[in-house]
Amino acid sequence: MEDSKADSSAPDIDSHQGAVPRHVAIIMDGNNRWARRRDLPGVEGHRAGENAVQTVIRRAGQRGVEVVTLFAFSSENWRRPPEEVNHLMGLFVRALGERVDELQENGVRLRFIGERAAFGEDLRRGMADAEQRTAGNQRMTVVVAVNYGGQWDLAQAAAELARRVRDGELALERVDAEALGAEVSMADLPAPDLLIRTGGEQRLSNFLLWQSAYSEFYFTPVLWPDFDADAFDAALADYAGRQRRFGRSGEEVERLKGEQ
Repeated sequence: MEDSKADSSAPDIDSHQGAVPRHVAIIMDGNNRWARRRDLPGVEGHRAGENAVQTVIRRAGQRGVEVVTLFAFSSENWRRPPEEVNHLMGLFVRALGERVDELQENGVRLRFIGERAAFGEDLRRGMADAEQRTAGNQRMTVVVAVNYGGQWDLAQAAAELARRVRDGELALERVDAEALGAEVSMADLPAPDLLIRTGGEQRLSNFLLWQSAYSEFYFTPVLWPDFDADAFDAALADYAGRQRRFGRSGEEVERLKGEQ
């Protein structure tokens, strides 16, 4: 049973305005399986997945989505074979060089979340340069999660609060959900309204554990390279048909909407 007690971390009821989510987060799963089904090496699946990224970003902009967050490389992906990781890093570097101009021309701001220390200097510099070049763009924000894990995110947020308490910058009694939420990644952006996972799996895989507390989940068997504009539209249509209650009853939601 949902708790009807007010939660300060829950979005307001008016955060579900119209049919289009402000923020869509995506776990892009299925690149390797897509390649295996075609008797292709795994890197070809990742290349095809990169094309799907461009398709979805363009479609999201057309539909009025403000923020798209993509789970590109998790902290657990380092466990994959070294040759696959190297291919992924190579694709990432190439994509930074080739796609930033297009994002800049279309008014898209690019940001990265995750622990960057594990990456080489060239890649870290490329990420920082891409963020700087697109920082003034306001049409849409694309956030790429690289070497990211939700547990890492929460741990670094908790460590920052502990440091502030230690240094006398924050009173211990002020450590609450609001304070922690201000330290996690993307604290300055709206929380994901819709979280999509492709490839048929139905789990979060350590992605945006804090930020997705009130997200609507959409799981699809479509492998990521095949997730095109129509598939994205289907996810948005499914979202539009849902009633987001944030702990309230359905009747209370309708009453509040009627008062707006």
